[in-house]
Amino acid sequence: MKRLEDVSMNAIEQGQSLPRVCVVGPLPPPSGGMANQCEQLLRLWGEAGMPVRHVRTNAPYAPAWVGRLPVLRAAFRLIPYLWALWRAAGQSQVMHVLANSGWAWHLFAAPAVLIARARGCAVIINYRGGNAQPFFASAPAYVLRMLAGVALRVTPSRYLLRVFADFGLAAEVIPNIIDLSRFNQQPLRAFDTAPHIVVTRNLEAIYDIPTAIRAFAQLRASFPAARLTVAGSGPELASLQALVAELGLGEAVRFAGRIENAAIPALYAEADCMLNPSTVDNMPISILEAFASGVPVVSTAAGGIPDMLDDGRTGLLVPIGDAPAMAAAALRVLQDPALAARFCQAARQEAEGYAWPRVRAQWLDAYRRAAAQRSVA
Repeated sequence: MKRLEDVSMNAIEQGQSLPRVCVVGPLPPPSGGMANQCEQLLRLWGEAGMPVRHVRTNAPYAPAWVGRLPVLRAAFRLIPYLWALWRAAGQSQVMHVLANSGWAWHLFAAPAVLIARARGCAVIINYRGGNAQPFFASAPAYVLRMLAGVALRVTPSRYLLRVFADFGLAAEVIPNIIDLSRFNQQPLRAFDTAPHIVVTRNLEAIYDIPTAIRAFAQLRASFPAARLTVAGSGPELASLQALVAELGLGEAVRFAGRIENAAIPALYAEADCMLNPSTVDNMPISILEAFASGVPVVSTAAGGIPDMLDDGRTGLLVPIGDAPAMAAAALRVLQDPALAARFCQAARQEAEGYAWPRVRAQWLDAYRRAAAQRSVA
């Protein structure tokens, strides 16, 4: 029996009844999980010979000075967005909408669903983000009705699948994409007494970078020459710098700012352990990137992370906000190279399940099923 990914590639190569698809979602900058996934999806479909249309939810303001006007800028972005949706829906059979919670749903996902419906275009809601449960519980009733009425609901994790089921909504899982060709799994570095720890999350409250910094401060009792690189940007920078000073960490901590996607593999190639301290999460691509790079991961058990990181097999999980536990777990990895090597080998195998050929086949199957529903309707 042929594998689904082989069948999908043959269909693309032969041009067999490929649906006309429009992807709705953000692009970097700024970099973020959804924007990076959308960028990869568009690029990889193009490379596979199936270019898709795209409507960007975070297009640059035109003229640029409008971005400095808090109220007016919303209209300058929303009106062109709605017009782009209208045109794209009229030229597509399936609209693949990358959706999130809160205002992002109301401003970007909901209009896409309504316009697609008006234009006779099937909708796949590709729901992301760890805040789905509180959002669904408090959102206006129209949100769940709208979700119930689309052709398919797709999430990247079993965690969100369970959240949807709690609200009576059937969904399916198509995981995030990891482009393994960008990451070369390196042998564990011989770091001697100066391990390099990395955190690759934006500097926002939900990612709880202070816990990682405090954990790093504690593990320096065993590794005084250890270094920490925090790669990300955000509003918490000043308070994090103050915490570093308060803990006397000085130049041992480097805030690298926002790192372009092309430079991420080089950062992991110089890392000995990755810390992920988030308090709310779904399926962070940063963990998949560490898996693909052969970097041991210590993470909180937030949201959907336990569904992707098997504690004790592909890495270590710790409670949210527990700096001593995170420090102890990191020390286990740093002080036991054999354990770290086992984690890295299992994690790389796990990452292969998120590789593009497999995910491509799942999306092509979803596009065809959604297009078939449109035809029947």
